[in-house]
Amino acid sequence: MHWNWQTVTWAAVALLLFAAETLAPGAFMLWLGFAAVAVFLAVMVFPDIPLLAQVAGFIVLSFVSIQIYRVRFSGKRERVSDKPHLNRRTEQLVGRVVVLDQAIVHGRGRVQIADAYWDVTGPELPAGADVRIVGSDGMTLRVEPAA
Repeated sequence: MHWNWQTVTWAAVALLLFAAETLAPGAFMLWLGFAAVAVFLAVMVFPDIPLLAQVAGFIVLSFVSIQIYRVRFSGKRERVSDKPHLNRRTEQLVGRVVVLDQAIVHGRGRVQIADAYWDVTGPELPAGADVRIVGSDGMTLRVEPAA
């Protein structure tokens, strides 16, 4: 084991990166710290590595470790929700049978669901008719006569 200014510097860089991760968590500095630890260990074992090779090794190891993190740990995994329609109000309404508040004329009408009025599209139907919500186009519900 050989201590010189380079080994101490890499140890300090690693500790500073780990400290920065604790102050601003996000896992980015953590992986840079792992790269610094790897260079520190390499300089401890092989003290004659030139400084330029040390810096190049740190850059390469930083890039590789961040790519490993991105692929392995922070991949865009679709989380399964116990409430898949939360914040998708129109999707929550699909399948419900409601009463037309205003007749559907020229393909457009209106229903009241709870305390909200919704525009609907569908076949010509009189006010008071029961309709089933079958889908949506943005905030406009598509309906068909309830069977």
